[in-house]
Amino acid sequence: MKQHYFNILIVALITFSALQCSGQNRQNKEKEQLTEQAETAVEAGDFQTLHDFTVKDIDGNDFDLASLKGKKVLVVNVASKCGLTPQYEQLQQLYEKYGDKQFVVIGFPANNFKDQEPGSNLEIKEFCTANFGVTFPLMDKISVTGDDQAPLYQWLTQKSENGKIDQEVTWNFQKFLIDEEGHMVDVVMPQESPMSEKIVNWLTEG
Repeated sequence: MKQHYFNILIVALITFSALQCSGQNRQNKEKEQLTEQAETAVEAGDFQTLHDFTVKDIDGNDFDLASLKGKKVLVVNVASKCGLTPQYEQLQQLYEKYGDKQFVVIGFPANNFKDQEPGSNLEIKEFCTANFGVTFPLMDKISVTGDDQAPLYQWLTQKSENGKIDQEVTWNFQKFLIDEEGHMVDVVMPQESPMSEKIVNWLTEG
């Protein structure tokens, strides 16, 4: 009798292990398929550009990013209560210095990191104007990471959509560099100054 139950237990364990392996193999195949699809899309050039998106500006109006064709664009997620908030001043300097050379800064307020952008659009606009004299375009507050990530930031952070890089947003003031045709060029991490050599060289090349 004991041998009978032991045999049943062995069979059950073998069956369970087989099911686990089957499930894992299925997951691995699904991941491989998704990876292959992403690589195929990139190779075929089957991805969007910045100019395919329409967003809301900080006043609630539609802002068609196709209106920026022919300009280099620096897209940055911003926050008012962050240790990097003084970068607003440098972003404004960059915009004033190179804005007449077919270049624009676009700021997207986001409250994804440590509740550092809790204000309303109106409060954010007033803060930026009063403290840093911001005149570059500010957009509607959005989510730049997580389950509710805005479609534009899905494009910015996923190679399968932008054709260039996979790079999640790690903190406030991460900068994405977009060329005149709306293609992703590069990313500059939050701690690096908007007036860094890398960004200035990109703006002045060609």
